[in-house]
Amino acid sequence: MLRIGQNLRSRDPAVEARQRWPKAVVGYAVDYAAGHTTGRHAHERAQLVHGEKGVMTVRTDDGAWVVPPGYAVWVPPGVVHEVRAAGAVAMRTLYIRDDSGVPVTARCRVVRVPPLARELIARVVRLPEDYPESGPEARLVAVLVDELADLPAAPLDLPLPRDRRAMAVAEALIDTPADNRDLEAWGLRVGASDRTLARLFRKETGLTFGRWRQRRRLLAALERLAAGEPVTAVALDLGYESPSAFIAMFRRALGAPPTRYLRHGGDAAQDPGL
Repeated sequence: MLRIGQNLRSRDPAVEARQRWPKAVVGYAVDYAAGHTTGRHAHERAQLVHGEKGVMTVRTDDGAWVVPPGYAVWVPPGVVHEVRAAGAVAMRTLYIRDDSGVPVTARCRVVRVPPLARELIARVVRLPEDYPESGPEARLVAVLVDELADLPAAPLDLPLPRDRRAMAVAEALIDTPADNRDLEAWGLRVGASDRTLARLFRKETGLTFGRWRQRRRLLAALERLAAGEPVTAVALDLGYESPSAFIAMFRRALGAPPTRYLRHGGDAAQDPGL
């Protein structure tokens, strides 16, 4: 079993206790106030960070992942991470042992959580430590395991480059996502040509610089909208010429305009009648 050093354990005793529960799939329900942070920690089990309401951001040394309602992020075992609540959050999370039958990748990734999986998670987080090996509880978990194996990926991650020059640009845009400087201007600041920076972003993040910056703005928008800021203010503060340009970007990325998306989570993109 993976062993986590004392200084990297969760500050929540209930979280630590669940790493040692006897079943391969266990759940935990906890509510966080706006601005709450878990601090940097790691788990012996894989974790599915999911919320019934509110928006969370998961940060690791490799990137950031925003988790609005209807989505979740897989965190592999041993990965040091921090969860921050953008607004009030109702987190309903799972801890998955490696013998559960659920495939977990070696890197964090955001997935969409369809309604059936959400309802199953809501039931499983209420199960006691020693739920029976057979009977309705075990059947419930078995169905959830099947659902977890096939959750669709979602474009809500922000991979970070490794090169110090590209990383300097990324960190500046994380701090100030509205900065509209082009790659030539960034290159003068960090000591690299625009072609070098373009190549580094594509190679080390899998995204062009333009798409990476747009992704950063989308994630910043999700956090701020979840905290209750109006769409117009968010759009202009993030460097868009008009709210309509921002709404068009948001719809292209997530399949629904901001207000409907936040009201209905991932289901808004699936049901145009909402």
